[in-house]
Amino acid sequence: MKTQNINTPAIELNTSTWLNSDRPIKLNELIGRVVVLHTFQMLCPGCVLHGLPQAIKVRNSFSEADVVVLGLHTVFEHHSVMGKEALQVFLHEYNIHFPVGIDQAAAGSDIPLTMQAYGLRGTPSIILIDRKGQVRLNYFGVIDDMLLGAHIGQLMAE
Repeated sequence: MKTQNINTPAIELNTSTWLNSDRPIKLNELIGRVVVLHTFQMLCPGCVLHGLPQAIKVRNSFSEADVVVLGLHTVFEHHSVMGKEALQVFLHEYNIHFPVGIDQAAAGSDIPLTMQAYGLRGTPSIILIDRKGQVRLNYFGVIDDMLLGAHIGQLMAE
């Protein structure tokens, strides 16, 4: 597990498409709200057992006027079985209704573009962005619910 407090401007997400949203999501349009970005792969046990249920709990615990939950499906392995159609079925079966972007594949690399830009080491990862659009936490691994809630609460209070 790795945690970083960064305090740098959030990098725009480079996605090929968005699911559970009628239009692409742009981080600069979310200024004024706390953003919880959960990065995952649908074949990642830590994501399925902990990360995604945690993201759903966050979505259900805070007003969307204050906290926006986004998913980023960032595939760096098993590319051939984790396409858009499989992800759509996965989101439906797991009752995931918050917007999920598909990280844009990078030419000549197994590591997608947003994953590269944020220096993500794997999944699950949580990125917290404050109301001013600054990355305040980049955490790799399973983060405790109480710790995540404390971070979100702190950002909401600022």
